[in-house]
Amino acid sequence: MRAVQLHEAGHPPVVGHWDPPQPGQGEVLVDVLAAPITPLDLLCASGSSYFGVPRTPYVPGVQGVGTVDGELVWFATSAGMAPGDGSMAEQTAVPRTATVRLPDGASPTVVAALGLSAVAAWMALRWRGELVAGEQVVVLGAGGVVGQAAVQIAHHSGARRVVAVARSLQAQSRAAQAGADAVVALDTEDVATLAARIADACDGPADLVLDPLFGAPAAAAARTLGSGGRLVNLGSSAGETCPLESATLRSKSLRVLGYTNNALTHEQRREALTAVVDLALGGHLAVDHDVVPLHEATGAWQRQSEGTRHARAVLVTDR
Repeated sequence: MRAVQLHEAGHPPVVGHWDPPQPGQGEVLVDVLAAPITPLDLLCASGSSYFGVPRTPYVPGVQGVGTVDGELVWFATSAGMAPGDGSMAEQTAVPRTATVRLPDGASPTVVAALGLSAVAAWMALRWRGELVAGEQVVVLGAGGVVGQAAVQIAHHSGARRVVAVARSLQAQSRAAQAGADAVVALDTEDVATLAARIADACDGPADLVLDPLFGAPAAAAARTLGSGGRLVNLGSSAGETCPLESATLRSKSLRVLGYTNNALTHEQRREALTAVVDLALGGHLAVDHDVVPLHEATGAWQRQSEGTRHARAVLVTDR
């Protein structure tokens, strides 16, 4: 079968022949239809993640959409995080518990583009962040897949106003297309300046910040929270440390909460994925993505890793 193969950490993968998988105890064989190239895939393949250097060669891909005995499913893998192969192949073997049955009419490429990124946005807002109708939400990094999904999910959940913060003009445009009520340019690391911009875009104090960035943007957004406000952090693309002042936390009794998909139970992940797929089927949730044939995976991988194309790349097989 054809598969994307990573032979050395830190180098782009290649596409070539790979032996078909043999499912083990408790595993099922998936005929893959669509597999996204996600930031987690790139991080694991770099050899610099907290999971350590992956055992090579391996097939990357931490999630995908395919069929099991003719039934459409979304599935997860541990490729790059533990020994074993992932979704970027014509077939893969995964634990049955790692699959979620998809409803009729679900688009494999749309679901693959959303996947765990939309799950993270859903759970960080609704579960960890305890979002309730009528609250005001600030979404940092709103041009990314998590951010685009968060803007839409916040509105669908009854937020009265969603303020998006994004770096490039393209990212700001994606945030606006996702339905943000206001878009703030993230073109400075000055906390006071950025905090003033976000506050100006808000209608009074914010209630909840969704933060995949950390660093100066998180510190700035925290200043705009009202009493009892919450900041949910689920990433550190702007910095591993954050200049968040003690006075900001104490003066408003703020809560800073961490989130990771890795802490979810199978049932939590299943319920969240089902919810976001239902939103997508209803026309309420979509993210910018490119559909790329599997044999063109190397070029798509390089564009994603170099940041020359920010839409999510979704690899498709000929099935």
